[in-house]
Formats: sequence, C-alpha cells, structure tokens
Amino acid sequence: MPVKRSFAQSAIRYAAVLALVLGPVEFYRRLLPVNPTTVALTFLLGVLIVSAFWGLRYALVLALAATLAFNFYFLPPVGTFTVADPQNWIALFTFLVTAVIASQLSESARRETRNANQRRREVERLYAFSQRLLAADNVAALLNAIPAYICEIFGGSSAALYLLGSRETYRSHPRSEAPSRDDLQAVSTRGEPVLDAQRSLSLAPLRLGARLTGAIGIAGVVLSRETLEALGGLVAIAIERAGAVEKLGQAEAARQSENLRTALLDSVTHELRTPLTGIKAAVTSMLLGSELNESQRRELLTVINEEADRLDRLVGEAMEMSRLEAHAVELRREPVAIATVIQSALTESKTVLGPHPVEVRVAESLPKVQIDPARIVEVLKHLLENAAKYSPPEAPIVIIAEARDAQLITSVADRGPGIDDFEQALIFDKFYRGRDQRYRVQGTGMGLAIAKAIVEAHDGALGVTSQLGHGSVFSFSLPLARM
Repeated sequence: MPVKRSFAQSAIRYAAVLALVLGPVEFYRRLLPVNPTTVALTFLLGVLIVSAFWGLRYALVLALAATLAFNFYFLPPVGTFTVADPQNWIALFTFLVTAVIASQLSESARRETRNANQRRREVERLYAFSQRLLAADNVAALLNAIPAYICEIFGGSSAALYLLGSRETYRSHPRSEAPSRDDLQAVSTRGEPVLDAQRSLSLAPLRLGARLTGAIGIAGVVLSRETLEALGGLVAIAIERAGAVEKLGQAEAARQSENLRTALLDSVTHELRTPLTGIKAAVTSMLLGSELNESQRRELLTVINEEADRLDRLVGEAMEMSRLEAHAVELRREPVAIATVIQSALTESKTVLGPHPVEVRVAESLPKVQIDPARIVEVLKHLLENAAKYSPPEAPIVIIAEARDAQLITSVADRGPGIDDFEQALIFDKFYRGRDQRYRVQGTGMGLAIAKAIVEAHDGALGVTSQLGHGSVFSFSLPLARM
C-alpha cells in the first residue's frame, strides 16, 4: 500500500512538472509575448520552487524540460531544436547549468532546514524526557517508567531498558519482544549506539563517563546517533541520581531514627533516674538511720510514695501513647458541654496549677460537642500542666472556648518564655522537650504528643501560636455535636 501511494504521488508531481513547463510556454506565446530572458527567468524560478518543495530529482527533470522548451519555442529558429546563433548555444548552456546549480543549492538548503527542524524536535523531546526523569526519586518506579516515557515522547511502538549490574530488563509493554534482550546486552557490552533502519530499531548504551551501566532501546522509530547518545546519557544520570537521592533519604531517616532513640534514652533515663534517686536516698536513710523518729520516718515514706507514683505515671503515659498510636483506644462519645469538661480538668489539676490563677471565658450559649469527656479532660490536663510548668510563678492562665465554622475551638494561653518557630514544629513529637527547659522543668516529653493523638482521634486538630518572651497559646478544635 505505501509503495502504490508513493508511485501515485511521484506520477502527480511529474505531471505537475510538465504543467510548469507547458503553462509558461502557452502564456508567453499566446497572451503576453516577451523576450527570451524573461522566459528563462520564469523557468528558473519554477526550478527553484520545485527544488525547494519536492526535491532535486523533480527540479532536474524540470530544468531539462525547460531547456528543451526554451530552445524549441523561444530561440530562433523557433519550432526546431536547431540553434543557429552560437551565442544562443551559450545562453542555452548557461540556462541549463544555472538551473542545475540552483536546484542543487535549493535542495541543499531544503535538506539543511529539514535536518535543523529534526534536531530541534529531538532536542525538545530530550528536554521533555529529562523533565520526566527529574520528577522521580524512587529507583524502582523510575526504572519501570523510563521505557514508557521513551515511547510516549519519541513515538516508538515499544522500548526496553537493560541494566548490566542486575541483568534485569524493563519494558514499556510486558508482552513486547522488541528490542530483544540479546540486542540490548550486545550494545551494553560494546558501548556503541546501533541504528537499524531495516528493523526500525534504535539502541544506545547507558554510559556514566567511561563506565557502562546498561542499554536502552526503542522500536518503531530510528533516531539520530546524537539523540541516541544523549538519551543514553540522560537515562544513566537519572538512574544514578535517583539512587543517590534514595540513599540520602535512607541515611537521613536513619539519622532521624538515631536522634529519636537518643532523645528517648535521654528523656527516659533522666525521668527514671530522678524518682529512683529519691527512692534510693529515702530507703538508704531509713536503713542507716536507727534513731529516726516517727515524723522523719513518715517524711521519708512520703517521698518514696510520691516518687513511686511518678514512676507509675511515666510508665502509664508510655503505655497510653503506644495504645493511641496503634488505634487501640475506643472512644465513648456523647454530646457534652465544653464548660463541664473544663471544670473537671481544673478540679483534677489543682495540685499542678498551684498558685497560678485561671481565667475561664466560655459563653453559656456554646453548642455541645460529640466527644469522649474523659479523654478531652486528659487533653486539657496536659495543656494546663504544660502552661503551669513553663509560666512564671503566679502568672495567669486563660482558657477560652468559642464556636467557629462548625468547630469548637478551645485555647489555653500562658505567659511563659514562648517557643521559637523551629521548636513549634517539634514539640508535638514524642519525648521531645524544649532545648532550654529540658533539665530545668520535669516531664516525660509525652504530654503534648498524647494530647495531639487524642484530639486527632476525635477528628480534630491541635496546634500552637507562640511569641518569644510573651507566652504561647495551645488551641484544639472539635466537631460540634449534630442537633
């Protein structure tokens, strides 16, 4: 079918070439008589146009036919191929040579333009391909995607990627057999691109400097050698880059994990050692102090009891955090007024709050929230304890609740030292404690993490707004109860 179409196209063009000779002949002979120079220039213009659009072979046929017509119809004696005047021979020969040279120059310019356009399109495709490659950081996903990218951007029917190290082949279509594995292995070993026009196959090695890492192949299209080499280099660099990014991510994850373990050991060791030190000191005093009176013995027993409670709380918070993270806590939700929850939290936090005055600003008309009251009381206790620990003695603490956009927003404001922007992103992490307060203020570093987990289990959110030297405001949102 393509052969028939090509033959028909050539026949039409040759007929058009003949028309380009006969047309000017009839026009100048019958309608507008002119001198031979004008006729020659007209034929020459036709030769240039045909060469520019259809190529050299059609232009040469037109030049030969125009020379014969020019001689027969316009050079004396008219109506014969005889040339009487020697100057006319020179003119005829000059016309033929000029037409041929013009045809060749026009064909050369046409060919260069075609090649330049092809190189431009290939550069655009290489750029688009590089953009796709840079978007991927996962090696496995990139290896599976590269053949499909090549087919999509360069227009091939199928593509394949072969890696020397793993001896794995990745294809754009699982059932495709082209390019074959043998072809890819041969190119990756030799290190030279292969352009097989007969099989419509393009193959290129993957090269990083002098090191060969594999091969890439595309079937259904033949690319230029320069484009193939650039394509192989881009793929090799992209795979190396994705591997480096992945290793860097793993190294960063390992470093973060190590930092977390260090913070955990630091926090837990400090928190365990403090009550154990108190218990050990009290027990030692009781064992060695044979002359202790009843009051002294009771004081030491009270220390032991308080420090044991502190240890029990530490273990309890760790267990609760573990259950919350595993979503093993069942919420018992019911519609509750937030004022009731705040009052319960204040009652249970009297000891922790100490001399801090607490101001509560809650409107009586606030709608109820669908929550587990005991859990939200726990959230408020953690926030109140946090505010009391980090605020100066007798500094006021303010609790505000307001409805906003189908949410109930509850805030606890203190007048502590404030939290800088860097630490605001870390304080809700487990075991994290402020850099400047880590050893000055007692705590496990789990209170805010527990509060955040409980709020999120209620489909809410917990956040902080802070200004250094002026205090912090911790706010959490809860969905309103449906009426």
